[in-house]
Amino acid sequence: MEYPGEDPISGEAHTQSAEYPLPFPERGDPSMTLESMLGRPSEARMPWFIVSYVRYVDRLGRGFGVIAMILTYVLAGILLESSLARVLFGVSHIWSVEMAQFAMSAYYLLGGALSEQDDYHVRMDLFYSRLSPRWRVILDCITAPIVIFYLFFLFAGGISSSHWAIVNDQVNYTAWAPPMAPIKIIMTVGIGLMLLQIVAIFFKDLARLLGRPIE
Repeated sequence: MEYPGEDPISGEAHTQSAEYPLPFPERGDPSMTLESMLGRPSEARMPWFIVSYVRYVDRLGRGFGVIAMILTYVLAGILLESSLARVLFGVSHIWSVEMAQFAMSAYYLLGGALSEQDDYHVRMDLFYSRLSPRWRVILDCITAPIVIFYLFFLFAGGISSSHWAIVNDQVNYTAWAPPMAPIKIIMTVGIGLMLLQIVAIFFKDLARLLGRPIE
């Protein structure tokens, strides 16, 4: 490829090879951008704060998901200890069933964000699975605000309930009578993580719909 030019001394026209191109493009050329001048492809991307939010929330949800996985061993240990104590020693602990229930609740609430992130949630649908990928993304963008609206008020209710349990020293009305504040706080954290994750997934779907996928 050659570029036309002119000798500044003799005024004679000459050509310039691609090996030594002109240092700057002609002024006003709309096809020339900073990325193209530097040899980089120009690609449309989502705003940096959205990309940062999505990546941070994904890491946060995955971290709490690992904690939830560990809770499965805690749950299994509680049930195993309860069974062995009853069979081998004839002892029945009053806290076994409730503690297992608390561990189970913490497990599925803290792990909900990771399940949503990896699309592991069980769902029943008649039409969604038959749609094309593009229409699935469109439908997800439409339904996500509804889920966000629901989770927001559920999260607000969790904060209110947790605060009431702390202030009034709420206990469960059973023989063991454990305090309810810890499990309510854990449940509220799990709901909050799910809310953040749904917003992040909404941004991912919107970016995919606009042709600007977030890696």
